[in-house]
Amino acid sequence: MKVANSLRSLKKRHRDCRVVRRKGRVYVINKTQRRFKARQG
Repeated sequence: MKVANSLRSLKKRHRDCRVVRRKGRVYVINKTQRRFKARQG
């Protein structure tokens, strides 16, 4: 999982990436290509 200040570029790595909020943190998840994961902060 990558940690970044901004998730805009990480969201564009794959077309199935979704931005979700969990436990006060912002994550990028991908159901089809699970290696594309990121967290903001």
